[in-house]
Amino acid sequence: MESNIKRNGNILHQDLQAKCMKDFTIPSLRDGPLTESYTYHSPLPSLLTANKNEPCILGIDEAGRGPVLDSKTLKESDRETYFKIIQSQQDCIAWSVRVISPQDISWNMLKRDKYNLNAQAHDTTIQLIQEILDRGVNVNEIYVDTVGPPESYQVKLSRIFNGINITVAKKADSLYPIVSAASICAKVTRDHVLKNWIFAEKNLNLNNSFGSGYPSDPNTVNWLKENTDDVFGFPRIIRFSWATCETILKKDTFPVIWPEEETSSQDPITRFFTKDEKEKPFSKLLQEMKINYVSEF
Repeated sequence: MESNIKRNGNILHQDLQAKCMKDFTIPSLRDGPLTESYTYHSPLPSLLTANKNEPCILGIDEAGRGPVLDSKTLKESDRETYFKIIQSQQDCIAWSVRVISPQDISWNMLKRDKYNLNAQAHDTTIQLIQEILDRGVNVNEIYVDTVGPPESYQVKLSRIFNGINITVAKKADSLYPIVSAASICAKVTRDHVLKNWIFAEKNLNLNNSFGSGYPSDPNTVNWLKENTDDVFGFPRIIRFSWATCETILKKDTFPVIWPEEETSSQDPITRFFTKDEKEKPFSKLLQEMKINYVSEF
């Protein structure tokens, strides 16, 4: 009896999967190379268009911070099946994703005032919540899969969105169905962004054989090494702030020497055209390059 139930259950699951995968599309994808971050919002459910005061629950999860690709608990085909089910329930479910480009992440993490991954994730969550509220959705409960310590994150969100019952927890995607649904939407979008990745770099023989994205995966490491430029580093799909990439760049590419920052960012442009005897000399690098004041020519 048990084996028959399992067998019949598998058949039903396969039938549902085949039905849901027919004409499968991902509306959150954009054409062309991913060089800029963007947000996608699905249409509001018909129940809300009829009654904007209807109370709603919001779930939030993220995907893609670690490896290039991510297997997680569900197989990719299962995630796509559940995503299609979510798409088929547009009378009661809406969803949004914020897709952040590798360039934006790297630029934020490598600038002088470092904007780390946790802070970027927090601000992205805040942005999505605010945009959903701005659409007129009556959100009275929010469940979030934590990034960093859940206690302080929950306090942070509660202060910003006062009056909304907010729960932040570890592994929230396995505790709250609404977060599980959010996780599916995020991961399916991420999977297909990478599967259909269009390289912005032209005339380069690049392929999509990234491997798992983990530094322990030889396919990932080989892809990085095979696609490293001595001067420019990696294609734009790679987050330069990733420690694995930093190691390869330091080892296998030409070093870059930056002039020492000895002058204030507020110094006037005329400082480089008129010499003041009291001012400090240019940095050692600029002296070695024989850079002189314009007035000395």
